[in-house]
Amino acid sequence: MAMSESPAYLDLAPVGRLAGSVRMPGSKSISNRMLLLAALAEGETVLDGLLESDDTEVMLAALRTLGVAWSRDAAGVYRVPGAAGPFPTRRAELSLRMSGLSMRTLVAALAFCGGDYRVDGAPRLRERPIGDLVDALRALGADIGYENSEGYPPLRIGTARTDAADRVCIRGDVSSQFLTGLLQALPLLRRQVSVEVEGDLVSRPYVDITINLMKRFGVDVDRDGWKRFRFAGGASYRGPGRIVVEGDASSASYFLAAGALGGPIRVEGVGRASVQGDIAFADVLASMGAQISSGDDWIEARAGASLAGIDLDCKLIPDAAMTLAIVALFARGPTLLRNIGSWRVKETDRIAAMARELAKLGASVEEGPDWLRIVPPDRLRTATIDTYDDHRMAMCFSLVALGGVPVRIMDPQCVRKTFPDYFEVFGKLASKRNA
Repeated sequence: MAMSESPAYLDLAPVGRLAGSVRMPGSKSISNRMLLLAALAEGETVLDGLLESDDTEVMLAALRTLGVAWSRDAAGVYRVPGAAGPFPTRRAELSLRMSGLSMRTLVAALAFCGGDYRVDGAPRLRERPIGDLVDALRALGADIGYENSEGYPPLRIGTARTDAADRVCIRGDVSSQFLTGLLQALPLLRRQVSVEVEGDLVSRPYVDITINLMKRFGVDVDRDGWKRFRFAGGASYRGPGRIVVEGDASSASYFLAAGALGGPIRVEGVGRASVQGDIAFADVLASMGAQISSGDDWIEARAGASLAGIDLDCKLIPDAAMTLAIVALFARGPTLLRNIGSWRVKETDRIAAMARELAKLGASVEEGPDWLRIVPPDRLRTATIDTYDDHRMAMCFSLVALGGVPVRIMDPQCVRKTFPDYFEVFGKLASKRNA
């Protein structure tokens, strides 16, 4: 299953089962957050296990442009000398390609760096909303303007006013990345600030990751439920020394799902001790009928008697829930995935894309504003799967090969965003059991 440099598609032959063990690459959510916090902190931070992918490459390149002289040794360990506050470079243009998390977090930090910045990205990133974050930053004195469409990149960022309010409201029902960006940037203000969330906060576990990591860098966030967050005046980041990035729980979902369809498969580097919300995906598989066991830094999945469809509120596992849409093809009865409205503002409109591609395989699919209902077919059809430049679409639909039919994955290189060697790992696990 090795790929040439930029193949247009990858053909996956039918696979009886996947089995073995696999160490997860570093978590994207943790890697990019840690890089930014390390860059803003006082002192040097040593990052071990950082994800090597398009998204971290984007963040690293941006930090280099902003004057952060990070280094990487032969073992892949990164050293990030912190700026102890605003970035050294006060005038720069940044291209963040497809990285939504980099866009939301860097824009917030740059708003309080006292410089002159332009931030842009790929065409799809220009379609992803950022207006709610910009509104909140402006309320705190930020000088941010839109170059083209109101509410969307590219953005111009100037020097913030210092006489703005110390209380701000931000919507929570579109993307948790807005709140993450805001929280990570607020210590740059060096004054007491409170944040109130309007509406129901989506993807709460990702905000938990943010707060957990901020604490490791010396900044405590006082949280009143999910509605109010407060900072003490004078809070600032301090490098924690050496820190290990845990494996990516969202990426683990593909292999755990494969294990539930046969297995056994053990994922290493992420387990019960994880701070990531997507770790709950294993519990969902167990409720569907899979056999799950785990330790602090590993999880193992294998098939049970059979899998049953599920009706699930996916608010706490929005990324891993995409994998459940594929597992639904192998389950008895329908599966209803609810509270997935955030899918519509990701790398693509994931609800619409998932519905189209599942239908190609013979499934009966209904979609709503924030839900997807899947009835599995009696027999899967061979299909060519369009991936919409979305890494998770490519990785999810690779699992169709476990259904006894070949599947063609278009633009397989899109997995570089978070898991560059995904298909090589997939092939090795297949060959171990099915050679």
